[in-house]
Amino acid sequence: MKNKFKRTYFAFLGIITGIANGLFGSGGGMLAVPMLEKAELEPKEAHSTAIAITLPLSIASGFIYFRGGSINILQALKFVPLGLLGAYIGAKLLKKLANIVVKRTFAIVMIIAGLRLIIK
Repeated sequence: MKNKFKRTYFAFLGIITGIANGLFGSGGGMLAVPMLEKAELEPKEAHSTAIAITLPLSIASGFIYFRGGSINILQALKFVPLGLLGAYIGAKLLKKLANIVVKRTFAIVMIIAGLRLIIK
């Protein structure tokens, strides 16, 4: 990718990921991963980088939702302890899995999520 195009591409990636994150939660990562892979990052690096991108976006979106009274803190806190454990396990697994397994698993998750949205 040419340098000037790359800057524009990453600016576009930031805007699109931020909008998706604000609308769908951390769903911005679902858009960021394939866009990062298109920018020639390896699958594992794309997934890790997407998490690094969505963390500050999620904090910002969460703050806005919290200020607007849209978050049920008690309900959210029920998911945090095991969610943190799951995040730890997932991060450790990502290091061990082959790139093709990561790509296919991600594709399957996206297909299932898309089908659930269409069906429901």
